[in-house]
Amino acid sequence: MSYDLLIRNGTVVDGTGAPRYAADIAISAGRIAEIGKVKDGARKVIDACDLIVAPGFVDPHTHYDAQICWDPQISCSSWHGVTSVVMGNCGVGIAPCKPAAREIAAWDLVNVESIPFEVLSKGVSWDWESFPSYMAAAERRGSAINLGFIAPLTPFRHSVMGEESMERAATAEETARIAALLREAVAAGALGFSTTIGKQHIGFRGRPLACRLASRDELKAYCNVLRDLGKGAIEISLTQNPPFMSESERDLLDFLLTESQRPVTWLALFNSETHPEASVETLNQVEPLIRRGGIPQVTCRPLIFQLNMRNPFLFAAMSCWNRVFNQPPETQKQIYRDPEFRNAFRATLKKAGSVNIMAKSHMIEVQEVGTPALKHHEGKSLAQVARERGVDAVDAMLDLALEDDLHINFVLPLLNADESRIPQLICDPRTMIGLSDGGAHVDMLCDAGYCTYLIGTWARDKGAMTLEYAVKRLTSEPADFFNLRGRGRIAVGNPADLTIFDYSTIGSPRRGEMRNDLPGGGRRLVVPARGVQHTVVNGTVVYEDGKYTGATPGVVLRS
Repeated sequence: MSYDLLIRNGTVVDGTGAPRYAADIAISAGRIAEIGKVKDGARKVIDACDLIVAPGFVDPHTHYDAQICWDPQISCSSWHGVTSVVMGNCGVGIAPCKPAAREIAAWDLVNVESIPFEVLSKGVSWDWESFPSYMAAAERRGSAINLGFIAPLTPFRHSVMGEESMERAATAEETARIAALLREAVAAGALGFSTTIGKQHIGFRGRPLACRLASRDELKAYCNVLRDLGKGAIEISLTQNPPFMSESERDLLDFLLTESQRPVTWLALFNSETHPEASVETLNQVEPLIRRGGIPQVTCRPLIFQLNMRNPFLFAAMSCWNRVFNQPPETQKQIYRDPEFRNAFRATLKKAGSVNIMAKSHMIEVQEVGTPALKHHEGKSLAQVARERGVDAVDAMLDLALEDDLHINFVLPLLNADESRIPQLICDPRTMIGLSDGGAHVDMLCDAGYCTYLIGTWARDKGAMTLEYAVKRLTSEPADFFNLRGRGRIAVGNPADLTIFDYSTIGSPRRGEMRNDLPGGGRRLVVPARGVQHTVVNGTVVYEDGKYTGATPGVVLRS
């Protein structure tokens, strides 16, 4: 007998948490056919001597909704051994979408995912209207890895209500129509639906993202769709002030779990240097909801943001900043010069319950400027610049932005800055590791390399967890949450999604690098991978010796 692919001499870590073992893996017709000492040959053989053979990693939180139109590799997630991604998170997306609403859908992505409008104009194919036809278009287009789709609530509401979806709750009749569209999507294979209550999630022209205005009656109807179909999950951006979770947020999580009778994953739990014990206290408070399927997502990396003043996402939750978004640069500069705007910003920072980013001015670093006369500020903290100029951090930031014609980039570790506390979250079985935001925040954040970072930093270098547990956290746990049958485990009969890596070198850097490889030459942050030698998707080699083969064997993962 001859197999299609044979992986010889590897050390298998199967995704279940079981101890590693030496074995060959034979693959036929896209599935694992034999595990052990394989005597038969194959049309292609990979020698995995001294390498780990693991299930392909599963990323439960991405925003590749637009990028799948122009990037079949689904980079940079696929560089890191990810073989399946789930997109459509946080209630924002581009389907369903009628032709007249395309610009509004694109601006939603600009504001929530920080993808430049020019990139979307050049890159999005718009060869769909309904959500099932969106998934079908992705299937026709082809991709290197598997694509799972959550139905984001915003475009569903907009499809029925138009621009009023950003202004009010739906009527009973509108709710029924939205629920019918959602039922159609989940019946066609959507993995559930997503939404957000985050004030930073603003949509077209600075108005609230449409899903934020869904009433409890609406949410009940949408949850009941999943309950009645008996499948799907919910993803929600829930915590307004991480790592704390308010009573109203716990009540909403309880409501979603009760009405849907389905699992809910919520964002997010981070460590805060000002409240170091709060994340674990929150876990303990919500443990009864976690036992019912309300699973928080955490990340294994410090949350390091780049901030630019053309798209100041970090301030989007403040109403005084709403008029800055979706405006030409000259208009933005006029606003930044306005003393009333600056004073309103200062007043908002002082309000109880506000996240005062400017209080961390000693941690906000001037990373890059375009004006030669300002180059001497690169590497300085914003607090240092403010002291040198005799002004406060607000004036220093806005003055520098104006002097650099809004080209300036700042960088700051927003959360998880104290890395010594990250293990208490990533090792806790009550959490799910994710939060990569792959495809989003392209000019300020790239955490798509979290899988290689978890294994290289926390399993190998720090010894915070075993390799077997790290692989389980990246594979079978997210696959099981979304009921992706056969994914996330190495077993005979399962789809052959495999990541083959060198445990001694696997990893990724803390910070990304900027490339101009988006449509039209748009800029994005990427994080290269180290140590991932080969990646196999549905039995086809997608990366060989770390290089993309051009293959597109990925499938749409349907519920």
